[in-house]
Amino acid sequence: MTKLMDAPQQVAAAKPGHAWLRALELTAASARTPHRLLFDVIEELASRCGDAAALLSDRECFDFRGLYKRASLYCCWALEQGIGRGEVVGLLMTNRPEYFALWVGITAAGGIVALLNTNLVGASLAHCINVVRPKHIIVEDEFAESFGTALPEVSGETEIWIHGADVAPFRRIDTCLESLAPISDSMERPRLSFEDLALYIYTSGTSGLPKAARLSHGRILQWAYWFAGMLDIRGEDRMYDCLPMYHSIGGVLAPAATLVSGGSVVVRDRFSAGRFWNDVVQWDCTMFQYIGEFCRYLYHTAPSQDERAHRIRVACGNGLSPDVWRPFQERFQIPKIFEFYASTEGGLSLFNAEGEVGSIGRVPPYLAHRVAPAIVKFDPEKGEPIRNEEGFCIKCLPDEPGEALAPMLQDPSQAGTRFEGYSDSQATDGKLLRDVFKTGDVWVRTGDLMRRDGRGFYYFVDRVGETFRWKGENVATTEVANVISSFPGVQHAIVYGVRVAGAEGRVGMAAISPEGELNLSALREHLVRRLPTYARPAFIRIANDFAITGTFKYSKSDLVKQSYDPEGTSDAIYFDNPQTQTLQPLDRNWYARIHAGEIRF
Repeated sequence: MTKLMDAPQQVAAAKPGHAWLRALELTAASARTPHRLLFDVIEELASRCGDAAALLSDRECFDFRGLYKRASLYCCWALEQGIGRGEVVGLLMTNRPEYFALWVGITAAGGIVALLNTNLVGASLAHCINVVRPKHIIVEDEFAESFGTALPEVSGETEIWIHGADVAPFRRIDTCLESLAPISDSMERPRLSFEDLALYIYTSGTSGLPKAARLSHGRILQWAYWFAGMLDIRGEDRMYDCLPMYHSIGGVLAPAATLVSGGSVVVRDRFSAGRFWNDVVQWDCTMFQYIGEFCRYLYHTAPSQDERAHRIRVACGNGLSPDVWRPFQERFQIPKIFEFYASTEGGLSLFNAEGEVGSIGRVPPYLAHRVAPAIVKFDPEKGEPIRNEEGFCIKCLPDEPGEALAPMLQDPSQAGTRFEGYSDSQATDGKLLRDVFKTGDVWVRTGDLMRRDGRGFYYFVDRVGETFRWKGENVATTEVANVISSFPGVQHAIVYGVRVAGAEGRVGMAAISPEGELNLSALREHLVRRLPTYARPAFIRIANDFAITGTFKYSKSDLVKQSYDPEGTSDAIYFDNPQTQTLQPLDRNWYARIHAGEIRF
């Protein structure tokens, strides 16, 4: 254990130009060995680094040798269970080193691991399971009860395994592992390549219920080496990872990029503003992964002794608001902020290696010929790019907002950025835009509005479509509207996101057309039972008439503009008071307090 806790040495930050070249060199070298997977890299590191720290936490710690051994046991388990190439295993587990070892091992045997969101319950969780049709599901004991709410709606034959305490009538996978020996040369693994799928990670994309994004082995390893190069990660580095491991950043990018460089990762079960700097100092971390919202939370905490006692050299993430960026960096004395833009399903990646405040990145001139996005004029009412008289999309001028499109790449060596789509082929096709600038060309829609300045830096403007982001999670409005509409007395429901003071992203608001009297207290209880906290609307508007578009779709644009201002409508508006846990009428006094940032959701 002493070796595991050895402090990393300080690593100096690299120049932006060097970062790009280093990332290109590492990913190009990896692309030349397309049968060398992350599991194989960890095996090499086990031989080279041995008892050096790999994954650390309060629950368990692995050195590189121990990590490889643990991943090997899961690989052996998958082979023993006859999990064939391309068969799916669902995973419902909290953040911990075991999480990473589990999916790395099972994917090495040919399985695809579906990383299930631990906040989901009931029909939402069942939907995520059903769209990937797993043969096995591994559930940590602390989620057995919430998983039970989904089980009646899970279709197909699925074997359930429990990790941790006994939960009848299911078998314990951790007990099963005790009877296995780590994988050896005598146990034949399938010959996998970069083209084989490794993970399903859920994203709500631009509309509808969560979709299972496909991640190949090549994409995972290309991600790892790209970020290892861009951040100049070395064996002396230690990453602090408190983001959900069921998401690509917390579960794949942060640990994999650090480990392939011989560095170590501290895994926390969740983000806590109160203990963040204490953790970073105690574990002697040199890097951390962020989403913009938690940077704001940290900035608004009371000063602490640890906030400048750390040795952080770089913070990497996305969504850091321009108004928080510089104050956050200056207060906590963080030498480098590395902001980037990417999506789990792929298509477009941007990197701000220069630290340009507010920008999500740029494309160097020597890469523009193969990965540069296009920003096209967008019609917010139709939710589609605008086309000219010839039927082609129109590129935006500098600093003009429009939807960002990514080129459709086919080259296997560019697995890190190419679009790999979803488990559902229709959902995949729905992201593609054809005949964009010429007949027959294909581009990938990002569902995000951006602008590009005269120097080539890109800036995020807003999300388009039927999804908004709140508390680091994508909220699919269709899913929330369906839950609301299932409540007795609701005729129609429209869900959208609205901005509130002092918070990143948008909080949920629902406009409801009732059938007769509506029991708001019972409605709130219904939402608490059926939706995770981040997806529950903070505002409810009782509307008798909805505006519709020319194509007979409900129009959200006016509702979004009016937001939750009670003077903007004659409709009654209620807000979910976090202090009383009730839906309370929103008057001018409450509106002013919310608008001033005194009430936080």
